Amino acid sequence: MRLIGIGDNVCDVYFHLAEMFPGGQALNVAVFAKTLGAESAYMGVFGDDEAAEHNQKTLAELEVDCSHCRREHAANAFACVTLVNGERVFFASNLGGASKKYPLLLNDDDIAYIRQFSVAHTSNNSFFDGQIPVLYETGVPISYDFSDQWINDREWAEGLAKFCTFGFMSLPDQVAKDEILPCCEKMHACGCKYIVATNGSRGAYFYDGRNFWFQQSHLVPAIDTLGAGDSYAASFLVHFYNSTESDPEAMANDPLYYETAVKKGLEAAAECSSRVCLNTGAFNHGKKIIPEEYLNHKELVWRKGVKRNR
Repeated sequence: MRLIGIGDNVCDVYFHLAEMFPGGQALNVAVFAKTLGAESAYMGVFGDDEAAEHNQKTLAELEVDCSHCRREHAANAFACVTLVNGERVFFASNLGGASKKYPLLLNDDDIAYIRQFSVAHTSNNSFFDGQIPVLYETGVPISYDFSDQWINDREWAEGLAKFCTFGFMSLPDQVAKDEILPCCEKMHACGCKYIVATNGSRGAYFYDGRNFWFQQSHLVPAIDTLGAGDSYAASFLVHFYNSTESDPEAMANDPLYYETAVKKGLEAAAECSSRVCLNTGAFNHGKKIIPEEYLNHKELVWRKGVKRNR
């Protein structure tokens, strides 16, 4: 099984620890896939500063291929994070940095490279939406993390769902169960084949147009929830494609094999995401920093309503 994450890479800055950690949805999924035994790669845009250097160094150490990344003269994306009872809370960022200033445009060499993979994963924070139709033409299945934007920006999401094989969405804990199936049905009706809706500590749901299956969360005393959703997506995709590539005929035509494979994938994803909640950052690999350099960064934008007393 081979997975490529395309889109965002970020350094998550923890002022209270004077430390930053590699992150970004596309990068995280590529890293988690690698740790689960898949061949993986990351394609995106790096800046040319400390954060960019740390992310590239980490990917090299973990043997995640980033040979098709761009490097631009700009600040790498970074986000400022704090923890509230173990729940990560973003309160400021440089709004995408190099990834936003220099959006990734696929060339012929990129397309040939992407065609070597089982699945390509991207997200709503990747500044890559304009390239989704190009990615779709490669024939490689697309996995897209809509986060909670599926609820908040339905027109945008429906325009992308038609290109996706897998759609991941995050639903808040307070969403009632009877609201979840209609969300999944709508995404499926737009063209997305498989939908995974995570519902915080309540668990997750899988929908494929016929089956609606629930997976209980594996609850742990969370240290840091950053990266949990990305690990869920990576784990599910790795297990799904391992089952598919092990016996494609059974996955397509044997309902019992298919159900067993999907439910094992959901169970593995729940276990993987619970372990991630015991890390600091998405997957550790922290680097000590001088917090003031980020707190006073000229591109830093604070979230509306946040007090600047970090």
